[in-house]
Amino acid sequence: MKVVVAGAGRLGKKIAQVLVAAHHQVALLDRNEERIAELRGQVAAELITGDACEPTVLEHAGARTADLVVIATGQDDTNLVAGLLAKRHFSVPRVAARVNDDENAWLFDRHWGVDIALPSASPLVSLIEEATGATDTVALLRLSKAGVDVIETAITDRSRAAGRSLSDIPLPAGTIVATVIRGGQPTAPAPELLLEPGDEVLLVSHAASERAIHAAFQ
Repeated sequence: MKVVVAGAGRLGKKIAQVLVAAHHQVALLDRNEERIAELRGQVAAELITGDACEPTVLEHAGARTADLVVIATGQDDTNLVAGLLAKRHFSVPRVAARVNDDENAWLFDRHWGVDIALPSASPLVSLIEEATGATDTVALLRLSKAGVDVIETAITDRSRAAGRSLSDIPLPAGTIVATVIRGGQPTAPAPELLLEPGDEVLLVSHAASERAIHAAFQ
């Protein structure tokens, strides 16, 4: 997979290192020339100096043929503009963007070209796995005031839930199916709905772990 990571701070550096270790082709860019210079020899990625909000810089980094662009700078406005540019101008299939200020989280959606928002408080490993599609079940969001987690699990040809109705799947206690996304569109989770490969199931739970959800569907 070809990945462009914009923002070579702690988060961007770590994401690039993990992706390289997983044998992905990675370009890491940052407008701070000294920061890029410091990373030479530390990250086995293509290192580029430039502003991710500049189309020519993103194109030089490989955005036109990238499978994923991760915008991980410390500025939300930069992350939104660069994410929108990656999605609208270069038609990148998956765009992930870091949310630095929780008050701006509502902006990080597909209207701004963001497929995956990376909240600053979320576990790094889960963020990377979700962004790269390296796992089938991930915790997407923690609603602390409500005391619940939003968990996503993707149905594949190998999933035990494929071809079964929602009513036939034993869910962990305190867990409900919020929606089933099929073909990019949310579907009402009727009990008789048959799950198909390619479906993404969003669940809300106050107690179940990712492992428990994985066991039920995968």
